[in-house]
Amino acid sequence: MPDIIEIKDFSSPQLDVFARLTEGQLRSRLEPEKGIFIAESPKVIERALNAGYEPVSLLMERRHIGGQASGIISRCGDIPVYTADRALLAELTGYPLTRGVLCAMRRPPLPDVEELCTGARRVAVLESIVDPTNVGAIFRSAAALSIDAVLITPTCCDPLYRRAVRVSMGTVFQVPWTRIGSQPSDWPQPGIQRLRELGFRTAAMALSDTAVSIEDQRLCQEEKLAIVLGTEGDGLSPRTIADCDYIVRIPMSHEVDSLNVAAASAVAFWQLRAR
Repeated sequence: MPDIIEIKDFSSPQLDVFARLTEGQLRSRLEPEKGIFIAESPKVIERALNAGYEPVSLLMERRHIGGQASGIISRCGDIPVYTADRALLAELTGYPLTRGVLCAMRRPPLPDVEELCTGARRVAVLESIVDPTNVGAIFRSAAALSIDAVLITPTCCDPLYRRAVRVSMGTVFQVPWTRIGSQPSDWPQPGIQRLRELGFRTAAMALSDTAVSIEDQRLCQEEKLAIVLGTEGDGLSPRTIADCDYIVRIPMSHEVDSLNVAAASAVAFWQLRAR
């Protein structure tokens, strides 16, 4: 049976995960065994539960207990369900709960790159992308357009940040992902070499006079391809571009030089999908 708790004391330490801890504190506090992230909205929480993520506690508007969150509550066993009306929850969290339901969940241990890439033909590598909105949108495109796995470099935004999870519509729980290295010095080398040892050719998405068109038939014919996407604004580092097997550019018109990285990822994933 769920433990329904009416919020009366904002200072309760049990509410810290929803009200007072930053994203970084949630991630690093007692990590890796007890790291926490926040999933927002019934649909996203359902996808996390379907993927096997473990819920810790729920926070929701009172009206959702017997409404849109009832199925989630029944799946979560006897974890605490903290509740109040909309105005009080907004005062507690500092923002309105647009979907009315938050779930604190445990972070699972990340797999090794080698384990994740076993059997994969197309992977995306996100280099130093810091905007959680872009990371979430890229994961959504990766899920929709048949990317087998996503690798993030050590300086990339965490895919389990609340906004990234929300923008992805929960697809961060559906596309396998892990970090390629734990220190900034692990990328681009030895990270690219690890990919080569796994049989991948690497395609750097970059603006360059020496780049091949994304329509180049050699790209689609590669048995295993890693599509490398760079940070907002500056794009990929020069060293990454130099170390990759291909430099790839999306042809533009009307004097537009490039697309936002999230939009570019969707074009690249579709065009370079495994045939």
